[in-house]
Amino acid sequence: MENKKELKIEITPEVAAGHYSNLAVISHSPNEVFIDFINMAPNMPQAKVQSRIIMTPENAKNLLAALSDNIRKYEATFGEIVRKQPKGGKPGGELPNPFMA
Repeated sequence: MENKKELKIEITPEVAAGHYSNLAVISHSPNEVFIDFINMAPNMPQAKVQSRIIMTPENAKNLLAALSDNIRKYEATFGEIVRKQPKGGKPGGELPNPFMA
């Protein structure tokens, strides 16, 4: 019989409200991965970091696997997520990915 421990997670109302992000900047050092989540408004010359997450490279790789799994499940339920492309653009001419470093 497997002895599973239950993890109780608490979230404050302020954290539960969340932050919207449409841009992420990812950088790393030998021991950490930094992900800055940013909300960038159109025609604004400056944007503020809404949240910074710092994790080990191993945990960043675990996050990548979890995100991939969740996107696969999302698409199985709701259909493929199609990247936007400019009107009249050629196939494969998608807009740049704002979540790539």
